[in-house]
Amino acid sequence: MSYTNLKYHIVFSTKQRRPLIGAELRPRLVKYIGGIIRQLKGRLLEADGTEDHLHLAAGIHPQTPLADLVRDVKANSSGWIHRTFPDLSGFAWQEGYSAFTVSHSVLPQVTEYICQQAEHHRRMTFKRN
Repeated sequence: MSYTNLKYHIVFSTKQRRPLIGAELRPRLVKYIGGIIRQLKGRLLEADGTEDHLHLAAGIHPQTPLADLVRDVKANSSGWIHRTFPDLSGFAWQEGYSAFTVSHSVLPQVTEYICQQAEHHRRMTFKRN
């Protein structure tokens, strides 16, 4: 029997970094994304973000290519947002994403970093002047 431990830190933004992921939407969106990842035989370990991007820590099934998982998460979650929040009909994710492998030894630090996104971005911005 094979054993894998494929953990990733995945980050993606709203199109044009528009601040559309409000406090009401974010927890529901995270739950929905967790369901998408479960359908792909993976597990959402942690998720949080700000108004314009999300960070996910996820374990993925070895037969699920990372690019397919991110494509499905983004496509299905944007469709859900359009159906559930009609006032966000212009919502879209940006093309592309960032993803980093996470070893078992640093997973607690990565999940803590993800949980602290709101505070982190209050102190530091990544927007260009």
